[in-house]
Amino acid sequence: MSGPVDLTGGPPETVMAPAPEPAARRMAEAAAAPVEHRRDAVADVVRAFPDLPDAWAALGELGRDDLEAYAYYRVGYHRGLDALRRSGWRGNGFVRWEHPSNRGFLRCLDGLRACAAAIGEAAEEDRCAIFLKQLDPSWPPPGLPAGS
Repeated sequence: MSGPVDLTGGPPETVMAPAPEPAARRMAEAAAAPVEHRRDAVADVVRAFPDLPDAWAALGELGRDDLEAYAYYRVGYHRGLDALRRSGWRGNGFVRWEHPSNRGFLRCLDGLRACAAAIGEAAEEDRCAIFLKQLDPSWPPPGLPAGS
């Protein structure tokens, strides 16, 4: 005879570790920099904290064209996957927007999706869109910036 079936478990959910305080502080300062200096300020944060998906997402948002933004989002996506694995993600389960520490990774994935569409890479756009829905079935979240 087998044990009871757990019907409440569902797929696992991963919440990434929050950014270290110095990284979060530097990101807030970079985001508040004057527009003409913001890209350079965010790039300095990326140099200091290359594992920070929020910084890569912000750099993608500040990209000078679709191809540059695509490259930033792609690096942020891969750095984010590494951070997810360090947080216990094993390749499946939810990574929801409702957790602020997950948002940098999800912004990178969504930015990659949007840039793939802009440069005509339809297969990549579709793959990213499907992955976003798998990670967070309520995707896209309310209030996500336009163009996402």
